[in-house]
Amino acid sequence: MRDWMAHPDVMPILSPGRHRSPRHGACFMEFASYLAGERWSDHPACTHGTLAHLARMVNDRTGEAGRARLTPLIPTVVGLTSDDPLLDVLLAMRAASAALPIAAEERQRSQAVGVRAALRVLAERNDELAAESRELAEAALRAAPAADAWAIQFIEQVGRSRAGMTVRQCRDIVTGAVDGIAQACVEDPDDRLVALLTAAVSDTERFVVAGRRRTGERVLSSR
Repeated sequence: MRDWMAHPDVMPILSPGRHRSPRHGACFMEFASYLAGERWSDHPACTHGTLAHLARMVNDRTGEAGRARLTPLIPTVVGLTSDDPLLDVLLAMRAASAALPIAAEERQRSQAVGVRAALRVLAERNDELAAESRELAEAALRAAPAADAWAIQFIEQVGRSRAGMTVRQCRDIVTGAVDGIAQACVEDPDDRLVALLTAAVSDTERFVVAGRRRTGERVLSSR
């Protein structure tokens, strides 16, 4: 690592998958680990886990031209972390809303179920980001009415579970969404994947900044 840092002529090129060292290339999150000064890894601590999962998925599912457009986003994910589980739900909602209108039917159904579950979690939230996410999700459901009807019937049949979503559930939704977009019968899957990651980074930044602001306000009010 130190040798690479001293020789910029071996700057790695973004490519899919994991890499043993910068000399063999880099995925999105490996590059982020370097910028953060962490050990070379595609699971660095500098970025929220579900956002990092989305970044790895998009990195691997885009073509070379689309992947090159991800480079400017890499520095922006460094330091975007939060322990609030709501962020996992918001990111899952963002991904599912992007995939639902265009994915194949079998993927639409699973994404619609995920969106419906996420809407339950966000139902009581009144902040701006949650409201925007609900509007985005509802528009996506309207764009796929058959999948939404199937999801509603499915949820009624299996019974409504306790409100809430696990991190694994959220990341499974993200995985299905990215695969659904990449395999959709559209002319611009790379454009859509780049746009999805860009929007997710923006959502995360807003969420993290708002959380820090609230924490700061509580600290000041306790003095």
